[in-house]
Amino acid sequence: MKTRIKIIYGSDTGNTEHVLTDVLTPLLEEFDLEVKTVAEISPEDWATHDVYIIGVPTWYFGDLQSDWDDYFEEFKKIDFSGKHVAFFGLGDQFGYDEWFIDGVGILAKALINNGGKTFAHWPIEGYEFTESKALIPGKEDHFFGLAIDEDNQYEQTEDRCTQWVNILKKDLQSIVASLAAQV
Repeated sequence: MKTRIKIIYGSDTGNTEHVLTDVLTPLLEEFDLEVKTVAEISPEDWATHDVYIIGVPTWYFGDLQSDWDDYFEEFKKIDFSGKHVAFFGLGDQFGYDEWFIDGVGILAKALINNGGKTFAHWPIEGYEFTESKALIPGKEDHFFGLAIDEDNQYEQTEDRCTQWVNILKKDLQSIVASLAAQV
């Protein structure tokens, strides 16, 4: 049986949707995927799966993408106990170097505060930024999730996605085994 993963994302310019649709989804074809935009989800969407992937671009000075921003107050109230979430985020490390992929960190910290677990963390090597809320506390050499810079390093997107999916698959083996043992 294929592992079920729900992907929830937001995209204003289409870059996050492009990365998901054209790069990540083909790499994840071995999984049973359900994809929704954050604008179309309901509270029940957080109850249907144990494993999620969240896609979020960061806007301007560390702001959430508009649909995630609209949904954030509700997101902060969800009980994520037993949920495992991988993040991918888009940002501009040169134009907004003090807020690089902050959206990932904002959502990840709310998720963790409500009992969720993150996985498929991503190293900071190869990026130039000043600060980021997406850095894992106590493990600042990793982001909570994959960092994509379509503005300045678009030529690295496909390779980074491939490497991240390999990390995700490895982490999922442990998660699936843990979930199966709970049944």
